[in-house]
Amino acid sequence: MINQLAASLMYVTAVVTCLKGDPTTDTVQMAFIAPGTDPQPTDWKTATWDTTVTLGANQYMAQCLVGPGGTVQLAVGSYQYFVKVTDNPEIPILPVGMITIY
Repeated sequence: MINQLAASLMYVTAVVTCLKGDPTTDTVQMAFIAPGTDPQPTDWKTATWDTTVTLGANQYMAQCLVGPGGTVQLAVGSYQYFVKVTDNPEIPILPVGMITIY
């Protein structure tokens, strides 16, 4: 679980494990929604790949800037977040975790 002060601007990350190939040329998006709901098409926000970090084999870091002036501005509360990678033919939508804005 991530806890973030409402006035803070920071990257929220997601580790994506890819068994075949390198997904960093694929489009990546993240959604931050109410717990217990599924992401809808309008929930997806632009994310990027952080290719400067070294993770385990077949693991890649996606990130989305959250907070005032970021890609996503969230009101105080708790959110479930997801990552989506648009590949061909697969388009996985993966649950990542929870973020609480306080």
